[in-house]
Amino acid sequence: MDAIFRLFNPRSVAVVGASADAGKTAGRPVSYLLKHGYRGRILPVNPKVGHIGELACYADVAALPEVPDVGIVLLGAERAHLAVRDLAARGAAAAIVLASGYTETGGEGARRQAQLLEAAGGMRLLGPNTIGLVNLTDRIVLSATGALEMEDFEVGPVGVVSQSGGILGALLSRANARGIGLSKLVSTSNEVDLDLADFVDHLADDDATRVIALYVETIRNPETFRAAALKAARAGKPVVAFKIGRSEAGARAAVSHTGAMAGADRMYDAFFRQVGVIRARTFDELLDIPSALATGRRLAGRRVAILTSTGGAGTLVSDELGMAGFDAPAPDGPTAEALRALQTGDHAVLDRNPIDVTLAGLKPDLMKGAIRALQASPSYDALVVIAGSSSLAMPELVAGVIQDCLPDSPKPVIAYVSPHAPEVVRALTRHGVPAFAAAEGCAAAFRGMLEASAREAGEPGVAGPAAGAIDGLPSGSLDEHEAKRLFARFGVPCVREAVVAGPAQAEHAARELGGRVVLKMLSAAITHKSDVGGVAVDLEPEAVGARLESMAREVESRAGVRPERYLVQEMVGPGVELILGMRRDALGCAILLGMGGIAAELFNDTSLCMLSPGQGLDRQAAAAMVRELKSWPLLDGYRGRPRADVEALVDAIVAFSEMAAQLGDRLVEAEINPVFVLPRGQGVRAADGVAVLA
Repeated sequence: MDAIFRLFNPRSVAVVGASADAGKTAGRPVSYLLKHGYRGRILPVNPKVGHIGELACYADVAALPEVPDVGIVLLGAERAHLAVRDLAARGAAAAIVLASGYTETGGEGARRQAQLLEAAGGMRLLGPNTIGLVNLTDRIVLSATGALEMEDFEVGPVGVVSQSGGILGALLSRANARGIGLSKLVSTSNEVDLDLADFVDHLADDDATRVIALYVETIRNPETFRAAALKAARAGKPVVAFKIGRSEAGARAAVSHTGAMAGADRMYDAFFRQVGVIRARTFDELLDIPSALATGRRLAGRRVAILTSTGGAGTLVSDELGMAGFDAPAPDGPTAEALRALQTGDHAVLDRNPIDVTLAGLKPDLMKGAIRALQASPSYDALVVIAGSSSLAMPELVAGVIQDCLPDSPKPVIAYVSPHAPEVVRALTRHGVPAFAAAEGCAAAFRGMLEASAREAGEPGVAGPAAGAIDGLPSGSLDEHEAKRLFARFGVPCVREAVVAGPAQAEHAARELGGRVVLKMLSAAITHKSDVGGVAVDLEPEAVGARLESMAREVESRAGVRPERYLVQEMVGPGVELILGMRRDALGCAILLGMGGIAAELFNDTSLCMLSPGQGLDRQAAAAMVRELKSWPLLDGYRGRPRADVEALVDAIVAFSEMAAQLGDRLVEAEINPVFVLPRGQGVRAADGVAVLA
């Protein structure tokens, strides 16, 4: 039996610092254990009290009559480590430290947290600064949060792990109000030892948990989280995460555009996508999506039938689904005929979508007939049933009607409750019909179900380990020519060019290249050359020398330095200009593809894909990145344009990703902007490059 299992299922619990006053925070853990029916041994520790109720109280941990599986430490930050040391010495499996005053408070707090970890030795720690955990499946409450004052909880298949204690309490109360059943709840908080990944890993093996919901502030250990998330995916348990800190205000570019275009939050997007985590876009979605996924039903497509007794609500849901990329087509002929056969009056509109039954929605048989016809229809992948004001008087009847139809089809069925009626929402959800008080919740639920289905079907993968020689590479910021030589070394096609020092050499190089050329200053210190007048395009060979001299003067006046070397490059085009770069942060390394040129950051039309450690992208993943761009039609022959060489672009993306994988941490930054994608059969060319090597 591992320590985390014993943490969730302790045979005995020591409560260090327990109070006899159930109204105090220190009195709640014992009170909650008793109130919710904990069947193990409760061992209060308080030298000033002989008994708490009928429970004997012990002077210290050493005096306990048995070794507790878990210790709840209610002492302040100055003394908590002493209790942790004593619990570890007795052989406890884990301790929960509720006190604040650790790393969240600064240097002295960090010292206390290190002291706490040292005191634990081999014993596992939850916290500090946590509200603890709750095993609702087995009614084991190891917490002091006031959110547990409620008399009863909805027990179900959704496990919740939060890095915020207060948010955990909010999720518990909100879920209970909506009828969403939870299995386990954990507040990891400062994560001195146990963290998000540990509990995702555990819940992946928990028979009572089918969906895992996460409130994320930061992922401290990306690789262990990656392993845990992939384990949950293999177990068929969707993971839904709400990540705070989405603002890009703190994102900074170092020397490339990519740093700004692939900010920290975009990296989380890419990371979550890679490991199969569904991202909740709002806090409400952190319950909306799991409640839908907990049904175990999977969404096969985007066609949705909307069954309503109120036209306005039907339109509202239809509009919201349309904004989210779903379709509400009219019924096919046989389905429309089956619906019309149910019609008993002149007011119902049963052969279009939304399907409006008006007051006939009060008739259970008609509702059942309509639901079953829509479930059986090949025109639809899912169904939304709208509960109007008429449902207020009989929420259980409405819920029962829908529930009776669920076994007839595996298609998802959800409900939108139009009036403010929490009791109807709760009744429907408890009957296995996820219900939402906002139309946005319906769209979020279907989006989450569609993503879950896509994850199960398999996402684009990774290539094998990258192969290539990395010996003899320089360190530091490379100039453009050096950067492109690095890219070419890994198979990225680059423009023809020559390094020159003066006007005569420039003119000679231009004649050798033939045709019109590009002239650039060459500097490792100035990346954005056009900002200081260091780029000139479309030059005749005979004009290159004079232009070099005028460029030298302009750059010196604007940048304070006179260039000593220049690049003469062949002119490339016409073609589509893209940007291809990489971004590395604590989460790992991601490849970015987007609209390039001088407008790269302005339009920010990008696709981001995270690399697995030591592996580049395969062609399938690279092609998916290309087609994800809003500017994809420009590559695909938009309005008569020649189709671009997409195959060559995919090859270049794969080669670039293999370079990033092979170089690993040595490659700090790398970017090609622009990479010209020429017409089909003509390939691609890297026309500019940035690279920084450690």
